[in-house]
Amino acid sequence: MDENIYLKEEHFMIRDMVREFAEKEVKPIAGEIDEKARFPEENIKKMAELGLLGIIFPEEYGGAGMDTIAYSIVMEELAKVCASHAITVAAHISLCSNPIYMFGTEQQKQKYLVPLATGKHLGAFGLTEAEAGSDAQGTKTTAEKKNGYYIINGSKLFCTNSGVAGTYIITAVTGKKGDKKEISAFIVERDMEGLIIGKKEDKMGWRGSDTHQIFFENLKVPEENLLGEKGRGFKEAMITLDSGRISVAAMSLGIAEGAYEAARAYSKERKAFGKSICDFQSIQFMLADMAVGIEAARELVYKASWLKDNGKPYAKYSAMAKLFASELAMKTTSNALQIHGGYGYVKDYPVERFFRDAKACEIGEGTSEIQRLIIGRYILREI
Repeated sequence: MDENIYLKEEHFMIRDMVREFAEKEVKPIAGEIDEKARFPEENIKKMAELGLLGIIFPEEYGGAGMDTIAYSIVMEELAKVCASHAITVAAHISLCSNPIYMFGTEQQKQKYLVPLATGKHLGAFGLTEAEAGSDAQGTKTTAEKKNGYYIINGSKLFCTNSGVAGTYIITAVTGKKGDKKEISAFIVERDMEGLIIGKKEDKMGWRGSDTHQIFFENLKVPEENLLGEKGRGFKEAMITLDSGRISVAAMSLGIAEGAYEAARAYSKERKAFGKSICDFQSIQFMLADMAVGIEAARELVYKASWLKDNGKPYAKYSAMAKLFASELAMKTTSNALQIHGGYGYVKDYPVERFFRDAKACEIGEGTSEIQRLIIGRYILREI
């Protein structure tokens, strides 16, 4: 990592700070919050104090004024120890705070982005519905304009941070343009009447993150809380996901690194047939494949981050990074578990948690199948 061409001195500084924080504050509770499905509120406050919850936003909005590469490093270092901490920050920054920064009015930025960037409260994002996952055009939640307000009815699924958030970005149908639904985005506050938090999801992985279904029953949202232009909510959501995929790719990279480091260390300690299992060629092959994959994933993650930071088209590379890194995380955690043998299957070792956490990375913010579809469209345009 020290030789990576994308990194500057400030990137090494943020890496070292987050790595130390992860080791001292996150690692000791990672197993416990997974076991109990407990939200690590105490560490969220500490990360806010470190400036991590607003790392990519300008100082004028309460942020740290750093770039996407720095943000990717934060995701990587947190996920090496605990993916639940990482996804909490990712959903807050990429899916809630960033859309306000990209599409919001100055008034909306002052009212909502500043408290989010400073960590006064967390943010959540509601796009997925029972019939609208990969197909966002399946959205059924509606927003009807009436007397200076939008009256919203419907529901959203799998909303990370939704039980602990103070601000939500949600999408709803505001009309039709021909045969297609007109989808718009809105900023919703936690205490608005008609916002109902549903049951907490009992997840296989990312168990320390807070995920609920949310409902809207005649939710009354002021007209000025329309985010961006009316009817551009779907486009805004896709741009949001293009950016968010970089954070999930960086998370996936971190999970893979954590599993690889655990497997490498264990292979040196574990004895079989009179020698360390790392002396067996089959183990060396697995570790070699992990190491090569991690280096390749890091290049894709940092390249996508660099392109975004430099105002260049990055959507193809964010999809490539997300696809490759998430599938690498799944393969690496599986092999790390295999190297641990029976011990990998019990909760005394972290690799079984890494394995469960990795799977969500192949699903969230666009499945692997959707990433291949996106990449395919881009590369066919280039012919």
